[in-house]
Amino acid sequence: MKILLINHYAGSPEMGMEFRPYYMAQEWIRQGHEVDIIAADYSHLRRKNPKVQRDWQIEKIDGIRYHWLRTGDYDGNGARRALTMFRFVGKIWLKAKVIAREWKPDVVITSSTYPLDTYAGQRIRKYCLKDIKLIHEVHDMWPATLYEVGGMSKRHPFVVLMQFAENSAYQHSDRVVSLLPHAKSYMIDHGMNAEKFVCIPNGVVISEWENPAPLPEIHKNFFEKHKGQFIVGYFGGHALSNALDILLDVAKKMNDSQISFVLVGDGAEKKRLLKRKEEENLDQVHFLPSISKQAVPKLVEKFDCIYMGGADSPLYRFGLCLNKMFDSMMAGKPIICAFTTPQTIIEEYNCGFMCKSNDIEGVIDAIRQIEKMNQEKRKKIGENGKKAIFSHFTYEKLAADFAALF
Repeated sequence: MKILLINHYAGSPEMGMEFRPYYMAQEWIRQGHEVDIIAADYSHLRRKNPKVQRDWQIEKIDGIRYHWLRTGDYDGNGARRALTMFRFVGKIWLKAKVIAREWKPDVVITSSTYPLDTYAGQRIRKYCLKDIKLIHEVHDMWPATLYEVGGMSKRHPFVVLMQFAENSAYQHSDRVVSLLPHAKSYMIDHGMNAEKFVCIPNGVVISEWENPAPLPEIHKNFFEKHKGQFIVGYFGGHALSNALDILLDVAKKMNDSQISFVLVGDGAEKKRLLKRKEEENLDQVHFLPSISKQAVPKLVEKFDCIYMGGADSPLYRFGLCLNKMFDSMMAGKPIICAFTTPQTIIEEYNCGFMCKSNDIEGVIDAIRQIEKMNQEKRKKIGENGKKAIFSHFTYEKLAADFAALF
């Protein structure tokens, strides 16, 4: 089948996030399908953006045809970013008839973070000379994110526009794929028929774990120096949403010389967190530079348990679908997950400990429980997560589940 995936921010292993469109496309190609991805020339999520001279410039990456649109760059979440959204969707909308008649897709997947791309997808379906499937994929809950986290008014024209688009996507798509497991009732309230809903989360590419990149020397040297310590590890962004102050609060309260808290990554909050470490003499807290995604398997080998957390947010009522959650399960290490959210796969597969956002005592209790476990019990908890990945969360299986909707 000919699959057309529309995702403003789609990336690749070389360019960086977001990875899901690439991983899904790779698996669909292995299944015998053809895949075209329409994406923008600039994304704040990528480490490296493509050099695009003209609209609809084609680049073939590992068998996937990327069609790049020039949308302009932006910084932050202001009007300039909004303009790139309108440019992206507008250019596809204007070429919808050509795409429908000349590309002849069998399936159109609208998958940008924001829901405006549903209008382009619906227009392509309108001009197709055959019945095609239109699938809307939801990564983040827009526009709820804008007013529940971003502080915008529900009456703001941009929010209202996004709300119309979201409702239209739920009403007019053949299926709605959600990465978030508990979003169904919200979507029904906004016009979706219940039978359209299917949850297909993120997952793991097994080959990346079978052939990992080596750790940088600075990381190797650190872990060699701290051999014998109980390592509570964190990897990922250092942003307010990751609630890393809680981990520093935990380290300060525990004040245990046998436990090291290791934070690997970068982000807007890192400089402030480093300053806090120095001012409060948090000698058991250590910061290391970010590493490539390919080196994560080697990094997590060095951890005794893995921490992830988030600020208390109403958005987490829809559930969790964090890339690091699946990577942590694949690592085969006990997980400490501090989010106020409904049931997660961590509880479902008994591979770690859940506590509420900002629950310092809950995190301390989880660390103490893991630290006191014998190696056999600790390994059993880690293996539960790893087995769940192989059974349910490889991209090979997730792409097959998605393809079944076609």
